[in-house]
Amino acid sequence: MASSNPFLLAADNSPALLPLLREQPALASAQDEHGYSLVHAAASYNHIDLLRALVEELKVDVNLRDEDDETALFVVETPDAAKVLVELGVDVLHRGLDGLTAREKIEGEAEFPDVAAYLATVESEKAGEELEATAAEMVNNAPEGIKVTVGTMDEMQDIPTEVDPEFRRRIEELARREDFNTAQGQADLRKLVEEALLDQGLAEGRNVRSKQA
Repeated sequence: MASSNPFLLAADNSPALLPLLREQPALASAQDEHGYSLVHAAASYNHIDLLRALVEELKVDVNLRDEDDETALFVVETPDAAKVLVELGVDVLHRGLDGLTAREKIEGEAEFPDVAAYLATVESEKAGEELEATAAEMVNNAPEGIKVTVGTMDEMQDIPTEVDPEFRRRIEELARREDFNTAQGQADLRKLVEEALLDQGLAEGRNVRSKQA
C-alpha cells in the first residue's frame, strides 16, 4: 500500500502529494516533532515545482521554522532552491538558535560553496535595500541639523547612487550582526545613514562654494 505520509511523499516528490494536500489543506503546513515542514523537505531535495506549489498555491508560510529556529533556507543544497526561496520571500537575514544566518551556516559547513556564494550576494543586496529604505525615510524626516535636499533637486536624487566602498563594507558588516533586526541594530543603521547624508551635504556645500568662487 502506498504511503500517505506527506513527508515521505515530499521527499520522493510523489505525484500523489499535491492531490492529497488539496483534499486536506491543513497538511500542507504540517510540521513533524522536530519542526521539519514540507517546505523544508521540498527545498532540501530541490523539488522546485513542489516548493512553489506549497507557498504560492497552498499558502504555506515560506518562513516556517524547525526546532532549531531554522527556515528551509538552512537546508538547501543548490543555488536554484535558494533562489526560489528568496523569490518566495524567505527571510535571508534570519538567524537560527546558533546565531548564524543560513549563509553563515552553509559557509561554515563548506559543503555547498555555490549556495553560500549566492546567499552572500543576496545578503549584500538586502543590506543595500535596508540602506535605501532608511535613507528614503530620513529624506522625509531629516534629523535636526541635516539638510538633505539642495536647491530644486529631486529628493531621491540627493541620495548617493554610488556608495563609498568603506561605507558599503560597514553596512554589510552591520547587516550580518545578530542584532541587525533589533531596535539597536536599526538605530545603528540610521546612524550610518545620517553620517552618509551629512557627508554628502558637506560635499555638496563645498561644490557649491567652489562654483561660486
